[in-house]
Amino acid sequence: MEINKYIFRGYDIRGVYPKDINGKVAYIIGKSFGTYIKRFNKDTCIVGRDNRYSSDELASNLIKGILSTGINVIDLGLVTTPMYYYACILKNIPSGIMITASHNPKDDNGFKFAFDERGNARGEMIEEFRDFTLRGEFDTGVGKLSTYNIRDEYIKLMQEGIKLGDRHLKVVIDLGNGTTTCIAKDIYSKFPIDLDILFGESDPTFPNHHPDPCVESNLDALKRRVLELGADVGLAFDGDGDRLGIIDEKGNYIATDKYMIIIIRDIINKVENKKFLYDVKCSKAVEDEIEKLGGEGICYRTGNSYTKAKVKEDNLPFGGELSGHVYFRDRWPGFDSGLYAGLRLLEILSKTDKPLSSLLDGISNYVSTEELKFTSPDDKKFLIIDKIKDYCIEKGYNVLTIDGVRVNFSDGWALVRASNTGPNITARFEANTKERLEEIQEEFISLIHEYNE
Repeated sequence: MEINKYIFRGYDIRGVYPKDINGKVAYIIGKSFGTYIKRFNKDTCIVGRDNRYSSDELASNLIKGILSTGINVIDLGLVTTPMYYYACILKNIPSGIMITASHNPKDDNGFKFAFDERGNARGEMIEEFRDFTLRGEFDTGVGKLSTYNIRDEYIKLMQEGIKLGDRHLKVVIDLGNGTTTCIAKDIYSKFPIDLDILFGESDPTFPNHHPDPCVESNLDALKRRVLELGADVGLAFDGDGDRLGIIDEKGNYIATDKYMIIIIRDIINKVENKKFLYDVKCSKAVEDEIEKLGGEGICYRTGNSYTKAKVKEDNLPFGGELSGHVYFRDRWPGFDSGLYAGLRLLEILSKTDKPLSSLLDGISNYVSTEELKFTSPDDKKFLIIDKIKDYCIEKGYNVLTIDGVRVNFSDGWALVRASNTGPNITARFEANTKERLEEIQEEFISLIHEYNE
């Protein structure tokens, strides 16, 4: 059968169900994956799925496809993506597939996958797998299916990884009806906090808000609840549980780059390696703070698969990206977990009398936009970025091209890049003043529109 080659994206396979991804496509992906991982001398893989309605059908067909190649499958059933990551670590089986569309709309679904110890497939790894899949030359065999319940061990990992202080906190968590509804209450109830839960029922139609906690407008209900209860903090998690959003005691949104500053301030004197990773979307305030603390910042490309691999490769104690993925390697196995990231913030708060908002005192203040999206076809968006890069080089700008085009000015910066998760161009801008921000924004948005026509 024909497979839409555009479902093979920069970090995963993702598309609309059932148009782009369905049971038949999942079966073929399974056959291809099973055949493909044999070249890495693998004979077993792990499969998990999120709570989307289509995930059950995709999982059963994917597993059938993998088994038909002679590869064994350990089925985790319904799990968050971080639970899947931990199962791979515990079982010492790096090959696997997590069926999820993360924070994408309810009709989407997809596959995050790893062939071997290199971690989640990305970039050229996915392109090679796409071409291999489209050739359709698959092995046959009879694999064995088994199941594994990671739940108790995952809860234990959380308990062992966090030690709260004496301050008793009032905490609101927003599960957004996503996959964290299967375990968040059980984990957070293990700690001595006053816990309130919003949208704690599994409902993959996401009736209350879109499952992306790093878009501030999705957290309006959480803001209201925090203020209503006089809570110390509000925490929100995305559809598959690997990302975190934060609301402080005043009902204000704390972006991930500011959360990262709080974490770096807390751990920099507790770790040997004082290098920290942040992505090209993060505010210059992160770079400023790391330098001020005597550390070294590493500005890297966006993308969970890339940033997580880089943090591991360079043996960094901590890193993250604006989209809500953060990676602790000081006393945690290094994978991104929104629930754990939230608990680390609670740990810091429980050991001080200061309110959350005050933990950002003294940081550099810049004016910035949120991440802006512009619809652009998959077959056109990268060409547009190339044109913008050429424009910037001609203008003699200071250009960083590790991920799209980031132009650094003396008084601000502009970032324009092709999304790896959808048919979009994304942009973000920051400057010392509102007036300068508007100038930078106008220049680059007009370029996007001009080249996108």
